[in-house]
Amino acid sequence: MTLSQQIIWGSFYLGVCFLIEIMLLTWCVLVIRKLVEKWEARSTILATAGPITVALLFIVLTHTVQVWIWAIVWVMGDVLPDWNSALYFSLVTFTTLGYGDIVLGEGLRIFGAFASVTGLLAFGLSTAFLVALMTRVFEERFLN
Repeated sequence: MTLSQQIIWGSFYLGVCFLIEIMLLTWCVLVIRKLVEKWEARSTILATAGPITVALLFIVLTHTVQVWIWAIVWVMGDVLPDWNSALYFSLVTFTTLGYGDIVLGEGLRIFGAFASVTGLLAFGLSTAFLVALMTRVFEERFLN
């Protein structure tokens, strides 16, 4: 893959991952809004811990989907030989752990780096989402 192709395709898959993350986090907010109405009548603990738990579940789902997207790219592009290697490499790259035991060839290094950038930005967005949610939940429960 040429440098420009790596940048274009890397940007494309990064964009797909972010659209998915934005859609799932938006869906998460809608789910939490519906559930909070039910939880508020039951207990303060449920109304406080429930939204945070639901958000964490959505965040884990969101990141798992993104890791699978990159694994599909590696397998379908004949970059890695099997699903085990592809998922492992995708997860290690997405989390920026980067053991280095599986390394891409020169023609895919920039493209592979986009998987790391995807992970960095996804963790940042998820963290910001969770902090905003927790701030709102705790303000509503304990400061009003």
